[in-house]
Amino acid sequence: MSEAQSQASRWWQRIPLYLQIAIALILAVAIGVSLGAGKPDPANIALINNLAVPCDLVLKVLRALATPLILLAVLHTFLTASIPGTAGRRLLILLLTNTVAAILIGLLVANILQPGVWGQIKAPAGTTESLTKLDPWSLLQNSVPGSILQPLVDNNVIQIIIIALSFGIVLRALKAEQIAQNRTDYLPLEQVITTLFDAVVRILEWVIALVPLAVFGIVAKTVALQGFSPFKSLGVFIIAVLVALFLQACYYLIRIQFGSWVSPKRFLMGGSDAFLMAFSTSSSTVTMPITFRVLQEKIGLRESSASLGALVGSNFNNDGTALYEAMAALFIAQVLGQHLALGQQFLIVLTSIVASVGAAGIPNAGLVTMTLVFSSVGLPTEYIALLITVDWFLDRCRTALNVMGDMTVSALLDGKQKKPEVEIIVPTLESKGWETVD
Repeated sequence: MSEAQSQASRWWQRIPLYLQIAIALILAVAIGVSLGAGKPDPANIALINNLAVPCDLVLKVLRALATPLILLAVLHTFLTASIPGTAGRRLLILLLTNTVAAILIGLLVANILQPGVWGQIKAPAGTTESLTKLDPWSLLQNSVPGSILQPLVDNNVIQIIIIALSFGIVLRALKAEQIAQNRTDYLPLEQVITTLFDAVVRILEWVIALVPLAVFGIVAKTVALQGFSPFKSLGVFIIAVLVALFLQACYYLIRIQFGSWVSPKRFLMGGSDAFLMAFSTSSSTVTMPITFRVLQEKIGLRESSASLGALVGSNFNNDGTALYEAMAALFIAQVLGQHLALGQQFLIVLTSIVASVGAAGIPNAGLVTMTLVFSSVGLPTEYIALLITVDWFLDRCRTALNVMGDMTVSALLDGKQKKPEVEIIVPTLESKGWETVD
C-alpha cells in the first residue's frame, strides 16, 4: 500500500462511526427518492434489490459470529473475572436483579406502546415466520446437545448457553484449585481462550466497519420500494426504547436512594463525565477508567466498591443491551402481526440475560447477540437489517445506561453508611492494563 493510500485509509477511519452512518442515511434517502420513493420503475427493481446485498452479507457474518462470541465471551469472563468471597456473591445478585428488571421493563413498555403496530414493514425476501412455542419438556430435551460442536453448526442458542456455562463454571473451579496448589496448568488454556476471544472481537470490528454500507443499502432499497411509511414504526420504536431506558434509570436511582448512603443527586452529578464518555464512545470498556475515577473522586465511594462495580461488574453487566434486545424481539413480532405468549417472552428473558454477558464491553456486539435472541423464539433475523438503521443511536443510549448500572452496583455495595476504606483484593486499573485519564 502506498503512503497516499495509507493516509486516505487513516482519514476515513478517523471519521466516527455514527457520522459515517449519518452520511450513509442521507445518501440512501437521496438514492431511494431518485429510484421512485415507493413507486419504482419496474425496470429498476433488480437494481434496487441488489442495493441490499451488502446488508445481507453483514447479517450473514453476524449470525456466524453470534455463537462463538457468546461461547468465548462467557468462558473468558469466568476465567478472568476476579470476584472475592461474600462481596462477590452479593455483586452477582445485584447484577442479576438489575438485568432481569431491565428486561421486564423493556417487555412491559413494548407490550403497552406496541411500536410494531404503528406502521407496516414488508418482510424481506426469504423470511420465514414461524415462532417457536415454549414447551418445557421439549426445551429440556433439546438443551442437551448431541455433540460439542453441533450447537455451533446449528446456531442452537440454548445448547450454546448450557455448554458455555458448564465449561465456564468447571474451568473457574479448576483454576481456583490449581492456584491454591501453586500450579499454573490453567494458563495455556486461559491464553488460548483469550486469544480466540480477541480474534472474534477483531473480526467483529471489521464487520462493524461495513455497517454504514449496509445501512445505505437497506435504507435506499426500503425507501425506493416502500417509501417512508416503514420508518414510522421505527420512530415509535426509538421512543419506546428511550422510555424504557429512562424507567430503568429511575429504577437505579430508587435503589440508590434506599440502598446506599449516596444521594441520587450526588450520583448523577458525580457520574456525568462517565455517562457522557459512554454515550460518545459507545463502549463501557473504554469508559471504564473514567467510571472508576469518578466513583472514587467525585462520588466518594471506597476503592473496593468502585472496583467491584466498575471493573468486575462490567464484565457481566449489560442491562441496557438486554433491555433493547428484548424490546427488539417483541417489536419485530408485532411488525409480523404475531403474538409472543408469556412463555415465549420468558424464553427471551433467559436468552437476553446470557447474551448480555457475551456483549458486555464490546462495542456494537448487541447486533450479534440479537441474532441469538431472535433465533430463540423463531423470529426472522432478516429484520435486524432495518434495526441497524437506528441501532447506532440507541447503542449509545444503552451504553450510557450500562455504565449507570455499573455505578449503581458500586454505590449499593458501599452500603447505607459511608465507611472507612477497607482493603479488599480486587482488580485495579493497572492489573487490567488500563491507565487512568487525567
